[in-house]
Amino acid sequence: MSLSHSIRTTTPSRRRWLVLVIVLTVTSMDLLDSTVMNVAAPSVRAELGGSETSLQWYSAAYTLVFGSLLIVAGRWGDRWGRRLLLLVGVLGFTAASVLCAAATGPELLIAARTVQGGFGALMIPQGFGILTAVFAPEARGRVFAMFGPVMSLAGIGGPLIAGGLIALDLGGLGWRTIFLINVPLGLLAAVGVLLWVPADRGDPAARFDLLGTVLVVTASALLVFPLVQGRESGWPWWTFVLLTGGVALFAVLARRQRTSPSPVLVPSLLAKRSFVAGLLVAVVFFTGVGGLVLVLSVHFQIGLGLTALSTAVRLSPIAIGILLSSLAVSRLQKAWGLRAGLYGGFAVEVIGLGALGVASSSAAPYWISAAALLLIGLGLGVLFGPLVQLVLTTANPHEVGSASGGLNAVQQLCTAAGVAAAGTLYFAVKGLGGLLAGLAFAGLACLAAAALVPLIPSVSADTNGASS
Repeated sequence: MSLSHSIRTTTPSRRRWLVLVIVLTVTSMDLLDSTVMNVAAPSVRAELGGSETSLQWYSAAYTLVFGSLLIVAGRWGDRWGRRLLLLVGVLGFTAASVLCAAATGPELLIAARTVQGGFGALMIPQGFGILTAVFAPEARGRVFAMFGPVMSLAGIGGPLIAGGLIALDLGGLGWRTIFLINVPLGLLAAVGVLLWVPADRGDPAARFDLLGTVLVVTASALLVFPLVQGRESGWPWWTFVLLTGGVALFAVLARRQRTSPSPVLVPSLLAKRSFVAGLLVAVVFFTGVGGLVLVLSVHFQIGLGLTALSTAVRLSPIAIGILLSSLAVSRLQKAWGLRAGLYGGFAVEVIGLGALGVASSSAAPYWISAAALLLIGLGLGVLFGPLVQLVLTTANPHEVGSASGGLNAVQQLCTAAGVAAAGTLYFAVKGLGGLLAGLAFAGLACLAAAALVPLIPSVSADTNGASS
């Protein structure tokens, strides 16, 4: 009898759903903290100082470290036990949040955000692995489908919560409260882990690829660092050397996957067309939209002089659109099919981006911009869920940890690259021109991702096999 089967058969049904609530809470903590700086960054800069580049690093430092460590952190759970590492990750993430709130300068905040991203990477893949252990295969599709709406709402809810907390200025703490709210959430999650998550011993024979880990972290840093710092430094020669080195190291990493005894991605996943195609679409999509909210927030606050709360309110149609389409996406997918649903999502997204650009250029009434932002949210909600479900349901039980780590790593690393690219475009032009450049970047990425959709099998044998 396998360890997963043993845990599943000894875990009461009600307790399984409590475990799901814990995992969703932990996932939301990560997603909130990976997005709050989109709105909070100008307020942070006003108090702590720093350059325009620091605005990008407040977000990119977190997502870069998080994405780099995410894949291998799942393997660490296999080795030392998922429950133990989930607990360590939650407590470390909570402590790092306190360090973020206590930062007295931009460098200290960036350093604390880096630590926070590391502990976030430690806790997130353990949750997916634990759910795989406690839920039967026939229930996993329904369980994983719940992550689409939760991830979407938490991802956009971060800026809204940040704007509200900054406006409330509780105790005169201003932006620092956006990190302090993690303290009660983290402590409650830690208690829930101790009470309800079943213990697992780990596998002393499990191995992870140290060289592969070093390659992932180094290659990611070599790509993101020059994208963030290049504009401020005047794009010297070394930025192009680092970019070239990053691409070369990713090529070395790809070769390493074929020769390593414990590759960072389970090799059988790379033989599945649905997984590879879905991941490729996700790469382009998340890179394109990763910096969108940052560009909108910076433009509203720095370009138009709005407050953080007003900015959060202006961004709220995106959240409403995500909520509406997330609730309807499963029915749309059944009626249209996966490919048509993705095409529809990309079409709505591009139309929304174009409409927002036209409305901003013509000084149209706010309701027109709000309608465009709603369309953007509708498109995001249609796309997030199916992409997550496509990648995760493709995997067999022994591949889920690697698949979830790979998907989350792609999302975070591509978001970091998107923040760097879109932020660089905005600050290079600034004002309305910068906003239009950011919208164009996101729109072109969506068109490119849509062009890759035909690579996804219309009827996925991989997915059927995973669920059988």
